[in-house]
Amino acid sequence: MLVKVERLRVAFRSEGRLSVPVRGISFDVPRNSRVAIVGESGCGKSLTSLALGGFVERAEISGKISGSPRIAYIFQNPMQSLNPVMRVEAQIGECLPERCGRKERIANFLKDVGLRPETARKYPCQLSGGQQQRVMIAMALAQEPELLVADEPTTALDVTNQREVLDLIARVADERGMSVLFITHNLGLVARYSRFVNVMYAGEIVESGTVDAVLRSPRHPYTQGLLAAVPRLDLPKDSPLADIPGTVPPPWDWPKGCAFHPRCPKARPACSAPDFAGCPEM
Repeated sequence: MLVKVERLRVAFRSEGRLSVPVRGISFDVPRNSRVAIVGESGCGKSLTSLALGGFVERAEISGKISGSPRIAYIFQNPMQSLNPVMRVEAQIGECLPERCGRKERIANFLKDVGLRPETARKYPCQLSGGQQQRVMIAMALAQEPELLVADEPTTALDVTNQREVLDLIARVADERGMSVLFITHNLGLVARYSRFVNVMYAGEIVESGTVDAVLRSPRHPYTQGLLAAVPRLDLPKDSPLADIPGTVPPPWDWPKGCAFHPRCPKARPACSAPDFAGCPEM
């Protein structure tokens, strides 16, 4: 096992108020595998991924993270992640530990992600969104990671570039024996590119397993709601889009019992009880 997370809790205190965005979650990232954490915005997905690398400041963190792999990150908006006043070669070069043969190595990394060598002399503003994200992937590869965390890596891209970038991440991961942790709300991405999935809601993992098992036979009402909200091509064009009523509550005001019960169509009185022991649908 590359990374094993046990009872991870991340909390913040501000002006006397306690917020707990991540509430005692556990999951595994096997070696040479692709794992996804999926859920709506505000569920704690990105914070969980940052906690793996120790990048969460001013937080009360408890639980156990076993394994210390080299981790590299790809974020959702490459234009905000790249330095606008540095050329591509300088930004990739910062990720290389040694200077010997740096130009040749940078050219090879650019080639690996489908970019021409002359891209090294360009600034981020001279590249398209898809090219910028490829530069981010090249920077990640330069760190020779064992785990690549891809946090909504295609949000800022058009549909064609989304497919190309995801195919690229899958290819380089397979070629280099890297594990990938996808942070996403896109179940289509999960179905195509991941082997294991963890469904996260209100700071908790409500359902997990292989992608095939979870997507074919979802048990938790939240997972069922996410799948029902995926647009279907086999329905009439004027069919209404399914959704999950309401929004994710704030982390300083999680509902008692099951956090999903205020939005759940299958909620029972026991779901809102303080001694809630688990979803009866599971």
